[in-house]
Formats: sequence, C-alpha cells, structure tokens
Amino acid sequence: MDKERSVDDLLRKVRKIEIKTKALSHQIFAGEYHSAFKGRGMAFSEVREYQFGDDVRNMDWNVTARLRSPYVKVFEEERELTVVLLIDISRSGLFGTSGMSKRDLIAEIAAVLSFSAIINNDKVGALFFSDRVEKFIPPKKGRSHLLHIIREIIEFRPQYDGTDISEALRYLTNAIKKRCTAFLLSDMLDVREDGTPRYEDALKVAVNRHDLSVIEVYDPRERSIPDVGLVHVKDSETMRSAWVDTSDRKMRAAYAEWFRTVADSATRLFMKYKVDNVSIATDQDYVKGLMAFFQNR
Repeated sequence: MDKERSVDDLLRKVRKIEIKTKALSHQIFAGEYHSAFKGRGMAFSEVREYQFGDDVRNMDWNVTARLRSPYVKVFEEERELTVVLLIDISRSGLFGTSGMSKRDLIAEIAAVLSFSAIINNDKVGALFFSDRVEKFIPPKKGRSHLLHIIREIIEFRPQYDGTDISEALRYLTNAIKKRCTAFLLSDMLDVREDGTPRYEDALKVAVNRHDLSVIEVYDPRERSIPDVGLVHVKDSETMRSAWVDTSDRKMRAAYAEWFRTVADSATRLFMKYKVDNVSIATDQDYVKGLMAFFQNR
C-alpha cells in the first residue's frame, strides 16, 4: 500500500511539473531557446583544398603538411542539437528556506530546458552527480524519454553526499564526443577553504569541447546568517556540526564575506573561459532569470 502511494505521489509530481514547465516552454522559452542556441553548433564535414577567399583560421595544418598543399576544414551548421543536463544531486541541494529547496528549483529549470529542447527537435540527456557520477541517461528524443528524465530528477536518491563538479565535467568530456550544448545546474559549492573553485581544470577542458552554460541556484539564507542567537548547524555533505553564536556581528560579517569570495571567484573563472552563466535564488522568479540568460547569449 505504501509503495502504491509513493508511486501515485511520484506520478502526481511528474504530472504537475510537466504541466507547469511544458506550458512555460511553449509560451515563453521556446523562441528564446531557439535564438540563443540554434545555429551556434558547427559540425565538421570534410577537408578540401584551399580556395581563394577561404578563412585561413580553418586551415588543416596536419593535412597541409602531409600533402604539401593547403587544405581547409569545412564545417556545416548542425540542424539539431544534443543537449546534456549536468544535474547536481548532492545533499546540499535539499536545503531550502523559501518554500522551495535548491533541488526543487533545479528540477523545474531542468524540465523547462528539456521541454524547450524537445520542442526544437533536439536530443536531451542527463547526468546526475554528487561527488561522483551517479547516473547517465544518454541523449534521445521524444516525450517518453523526457518524462523519464523528469522522473529521475524528482525521484533519484544519490548513494553519496558530496559534490565533485570536476568529475561530472570529465565524464561529459569523455562520454559525449560530438560537440553538445551542456547545462550545469548546481549550487556550485565545490570550493577550497579559501573559497576558490576546485573545478577549474575540468571546466577549461569541457568548454573547449562543448558549449557549456552554468545555472547556479542558491538559497538566500546561505549567503547571510540572521541574528537568532545560539544555533546548532550541520553540514549536510560532511555531516560535521557545531554550535554558532549568530548574535556575533563579526562572525556574521566573516561568513558573508566568505560567500562573496566564493561568488567573485566563480564569476572571474566564468569570465576567463567565456562561460555563460546565471545565478537564481530559490525565492526568485526563475522565469525572469532564464529569459535574461537566453537574451544575453
């Protein structure tokens, strides 16, 4: 009986998120998604001899050296995209103080992106990760495949607690050989003690292979602690706990400064490697955030 109830609850959740995000994709996002991503992917077609007027940046120097005659690479615009969602399912995603957890927000945004891709006849795949890759669903087309991804987003329970973005990016690079459009959906809390990202090397490789965008989600209470006296806090990933005196003004200022360092470090990294990104809070309207993100590409 409990199993039947849990299945019914899951189906209701899937149906609810399908109705909401499908409508948004049809009414709002489909055109923006198409404008932002269609035509950006270029697939290698062939190598031919250089002709007057060819772009020298497309020279194939290996073939040119071997045949001792100038050759260029020819590319053609991809008519359909392969979209891969890298979905952070670490335990920190369960945090939420505004009626929606970070995991819930990621689920809705992932569903919107998926429906937008399906409307444009693109393939969609999903990679679920914690501090390792927990599951990979290869890209395919079709509504049933899309609903399978949404069910996994809602239902999947990770075996591990931590976050390792590098592991997810390396898996993407190895699993998808052809250039794809990838969205990394995460709270991006994979940093060293000084607040700097641990995933720079993997990001550098991934952005050279794929069109990667980052959608960061966060809860406002993560970035500023209210003055509520002595509280007991626990890290949901490491399970370390401590008593914290939130009435200590210096402590609150140091905590807020550390999060500013985390945000600034990530921003500099994305600028360095030209990674499109947007940051969306659990208490914000993610529709506006996604619209601005699409329009800025």
